[in-house]
Amino acid sequence: MKKEVMLVVGAGQISMAIARRMGAGKKIVMGDKKIENVQAIAKVMNEAGYDVEIQEMDLSSRESIVSFIEYAKSFGEISMLVNGAGVSPSQAPISVILNVDLYGTAVLLEEVGKVIKEGGVGVTISSQSGWRMPQLTPQQDRALAMTPCEELLELDFLQEENIENTLHAYQLAKRCNEKRVMYEAIRWSERGARLNAIAPGIIVTPLAIDEFNGPRGDFYKNMFAKCPARRPGTADEVANVAELLMSDKGAFISGSTFLMDGGATASYYYGPLQP
Repeated sequence: MKKEVMLVVGAGQISMAIARRMGAGKKIVMGDKKIENVQAIAKVMNEAGYDVEIQEMDLSSRESIVSFIEYAKSFGEISMLVNGAGVSPSQAPISVILNVDLYGTAVLLEEVGKVIKEGGVGVTISSQSGWRMPQLTPQQDRALAMTPCEELLELDFLQEENIENTLHAYQLAKRCNEKRVMYEAIRWSERGARLNAIAPGIIVTPLAIDEFNGPRGDFYKNMFAKCPARRPGTADEVANVAELLMSDKGAFISGSTFLMDGGATASYYYGPLQP
């Protein structure tokens, strides 16, 4: 018996929290480049009564993305997408960040948009970082939104000589995520489906712990100490927002990015985190 399929990319704490919140009764097909990560999450979820299948996949490869989608389709129609995959500024060089977080996300949204079921929904995890960089020109924003995926990394302002460091690359990738969600939401609407993004602040996950222990650790610790919430967030709090966006309560929401960072961005512009 075929079920509706929830496609989950990235075997992390945020992906798992959303899958647990929204995936009951569905076939959850989960992929990650590190097969041991997805095996561990699938074990936890299957033992909790969910129905999870896994496959190794690489978000930086269109071929791998298409293969993963075809595998998922063998179980039924894809009705939900959760994209929680990505690498952080302390985990990878500029080229990898651009290939995974920017190009890979754009390809995933495009390819899932070709097959998403009528009434389907998607959420991709962006970041507060996209909100904390100098404004791009309208032409640059439009290029991030609409450039064919295979030409994205050829844009002049995405060349390594024009990128200051890995944090700047990450900010550009997350800005692209938000613009791409706006663009792809129009394509998805042609199939009667919705697409949104969530831009979390510091959420306690293994990726965040890498950041805390990395070269910008003090910066991040100071950020959550001086934001209005006075703490980092949790994966379940991200799932709260995803539940709104992916349920009927969010039926009028598409093409949007929800910033949820404990007020850190507000503090960055107008409070004690001002640079």
